[in-house]
Amino acid sequence: MNKILWIVSLLLVASAQPLLAQKPKKTSGNPIFEGWYADPEAVVFGHRCWVFPTFSAEYENQLHFDAFSSKDLVKWKKHPNVLTSENVSWARMAMWAPAVVEKDGKYYLFFSANDVHQGEVGGIGVAVSKKPGGPYKDALGHPLIQDIVNGAQPIDQFVFCDNGQYYMYYGGWRHCNVVRLADDLLSIVPFPDGTLYKEITPENYVEGPFMLKRNGKYYFMWSEGGWGGPDYCVSYAISDSPFGPFHRIGKILQQDPQVATSAGHHSVVRGAGPDEYYIVYHRRPKGETARDFRVTCIDRLEFDSEGMIRPVKMTFEGVKATKVKQH
Repeated sequence: MNKILWIVSLLLVASAQPLLAQKPKKTSGNPIFEGWYADPEAVVFGHRCWVFPTFSAEYENQLHFDAFSSKDLVKWKKHPNVLTSENVSWARMAMWAPAVVEKDGKYYLFFSANDVHQGEVGGIGVAVSKKPGGPYKDALGHPLIQDIVNGAQPIDQFVFCDNGQYYMYYGGWRHCNVVRLADDLLSIVPFPDGTLYKEITPENYVEGPFMLKRNGKYYFMWSEGGWGGPDYCVSYAISDSPFGPFHRIGKILQQDPQVATSAGHHSVVRGAGPDEYYIVYHRRPKGETARDFRVTCIDRLEFDSEGMIRPVKMTFEGVKATKVKQH
């Protein structure tokens, strides 16, 4: 009889394990999902937050994008292979830094490919899908922007809508341009003054531009330093215009040797509450040295009473469950 009771007790303990494993998380934790991912583009569609990151690997292996979605910033669902090189005839390596927007019921995924130099095929492309989770297919059959203009390598694009007009900020190699997108988002069109490209490079800019409009002000942010080094960080400027001028104010995200290094290439989403913002970014875990060991994290982004961005405190806990809302 004692043996039978012992076996029954073991079975009861074993059956309880899945229930214990499914205990709700109190916070997102950092990183917010498993795997080596960088350059996260966070965007809210409806009441779900989507994160589109770079698959962090050797350039020859960066041939696809995964996406992740969440209703509360804590529990994340993986959507694998939303875009692969199989659907981009001209992409042969280094597909990175996706940026996704919705317009007229379609989803447009802008991406960089091939680590292009002048005279080579590559640069910024655009793929389209009827669903945010894909599958996406190349919309043009060639890059949208391929040439090196104003010294800016065509990478790290971010698409920003202001009063119904879509603009794209982009650029590596320490230069940043802004262009105006056509209504179908598949070409660039001149500004009223006839120019196609406007350079808006702020002090210390390296890559990873991002624009946020808050209370009528334009918060332009970018990454500085070397993407694999301890000096990688995010700085910002504020302007009354989406075209600047952008005068550098200071850093808002940088390494904390007790938490992580190489913190940068971010995006920002709004929560459902008033003046509730979250920064989604990548960092290298403490003690790790592999070039491509980068993970995606989330923390609060806050403003002071003067509208300045407070320095972000990187955490292991991440953020508490919260609703998100498309603004």
